[in-house]
Amino acid sequence: MASGYPAILVEEDAIYLADGPLRTAAGVTAGMDLALALVEEDFGRDLAMKIASQLVMYFKRPGGQMQFSRRGEAAPSGRSALQEVQRWIAANPSGDHAVENLAARAGVSARHFARLFRSEVGMTPAAYVEIARVDAARRLLESGAEARQSRSPPIAASPAPTPCGGLSCVMSA
Repeated sequence: MASGYPAILVEEDAIYLADGPLRTAAGVTAGMDLALALVEEDFGRDLAMKIASQLVMYFKRPGGQMQFSRRGEAAPSGRSALQEVQRWIAANPSGDHAVENLAARAGVSARHFARLFRSEVGMTPAAYVEIARVDAARRLLESGAEARQSRSPPIAASPAPTPCGGLSCVMSA
């Protein structure tokens, strides 16, 4: 959008924007956020919070507005090698996604990959992997898929701390 309209400032991560008398939102849900902001502007915080509560939505959502595809996943961005890596991460969320491995997949050095990814995708590779993993977990939860058995042993309850603050006290005479 910025290249098509060079005279305007495009804020890619905004949920909604206010510029003087003009207001704009990044989508349907962002439009609801904007509507609450307008209620707050005109009628105060208390009424806006009451409305948010009645609609069972955040009064002010945390974070920015990353552009999403219809499936709810972040759309791959950047040059084709980076897009291929992003698609691979999404298809294999539990894989070893160390920067060295991702860089090898893209055919560049780890240092160059990290800089390129941040520059063209707008976040670090680690942040992208985290988002992809959360998206995959969300899809599993929404689909009602059975949870896979954990490979790690179950966590046992910790014993209560002793008066010494540790798990056992050694008293000296």
